[in-house]
Amino acid sequence: MSTESLKTITGKRIILGVTGGIAAYKIAELVRLFKKAGAEVQVLMTPNAEKFVTPLTLGTLSEREILTGIFPENETGSWTKHVALGLWGDLYVIAPATAQTMAKLATGMVDSMLTAVALAGRCPVLICPAMDHDMYEHGATQKSLSVLRDLGYEVMEARHGELASGLIGLGRLPEPQEIFDRAVDKLHEIALERQGELAGKKVLVSAGPTREAIDPVRFISNHSTGTMGYEIAAAAARRGADVILVSGPTSLDVPHGVNRVDVVTAAEMFTGMKAHSSADYTFMVAAVADFRPTAEADSKIKKDAGFDGISVEPTTDILASLGAAKNENQVLVGFAMETEDAVSNARSKLERKNLDWIVVNDLREPGAGFGTGTNAVTILGRDGSESNIPVMAKREIAEALLDHVLADLR
Repeated sequence: MSTESLKTITGKRIILGVTGGIAAYKIAELVRLFKKAGAEVQVLMTPNAEKFVTPLTLGTLSEREILTGIFPENETGSWTKHVALGLWGDLYVIAPATAQTMAKLATGMVDSMLTAVALAGRCPVLICPAMDHDMYEHGATQKSLSVLRDLGYEVMEARHGELASGLIGLGRLPEPQEIFDRAVDKLHEIALERQGELAGKKVLVSAGPTREAIDPVRFISNHSTGTMGYEIAAAAARRGADVILVSGPTSLDVPHGVNRVDVVTAAEMFTGMKAHSSADYTFMVAAVADFRPTAEADSKIKKDAGFDGISVEPTTDILASLGAAKNENQVLVGFAMETEDAVSNARSKLERKNLDWIVVNDLREPGAGFGTGTNAVTILGRDGSESNIPVMAKREIAEALLDHVLADLR
């Protein structure tokens, strides 16, 4: 394997499903190959797979806990683990894939973490069948394989050779190096597809807080760090877009390939967003102040001079302005942070402001909100759709959001 190939999968996230066939003993070598190449590997096992290779072996090699049941023990939020993993992975490899597991996948049956992630995941799936010759050639197995291909799964054909039964014929699992090479090729293909996915498109993103001056020292603002918006801008740039990032005050570095426009006040952000409102995709992520003082004091307001309060006025509703002006070829995505009735309030905002999508999170939900490296969101569509993304890193949220919004292009 070339150095270039190894670099390509550094940091890639591979879900490896292991089912109950004798060839499961070979998967330790496959895990080793993926890890040596710099990939992260999450192993999922069916209960029967544990009869052929121990979770301790694969867990030690992958450096992650092995998951089997749909509801992992002693883990907060375990009921959404299959959803989170389905969004986490770049590629799902099932090896060996038994006749039973393939039949379950072909009919949508869910009885383990392995099958649940296959249904919940959005990443490509590579199936590697292994069984005795007559089982492999049986019409039921071939029907399952045909259905899986129709569902978009890629199948590595079983190899011809000596089988555990002593027979010679089709049914052998491809060697770990073969599976590894095909997985690397698949990850290359995915990377190339994504690199050009937004080529020629202009993406506009707002991020961070705004500041509305009270006097030369004090201002009205909020706790936004800008991280979520910066991650979306970076993800769009990685997919080939021409990205403009209109940013309020943050301590973040400009993402590679992104053009940043620095602003401070809501009025400045409105001007910056309007200047680039012809964008194909706009993500209004910034936490813009809803109110500003009607006047800024010329000098610092002294405590001992007394204080009668601050008179405020509304700032311009940037999102509503963009929604009113957008055409049918543009996509406008709004963000909403709520502390109660999150989905209903966000749905109302989506309709009032003529948005295509709105991304809502609840400030009170653990792992979501300002100043965290993670987030948890619900994506609402103008068509009435609703998709929940559980707690995960904001970079992963950004990728999942782009996948969701760009789904029609694939």
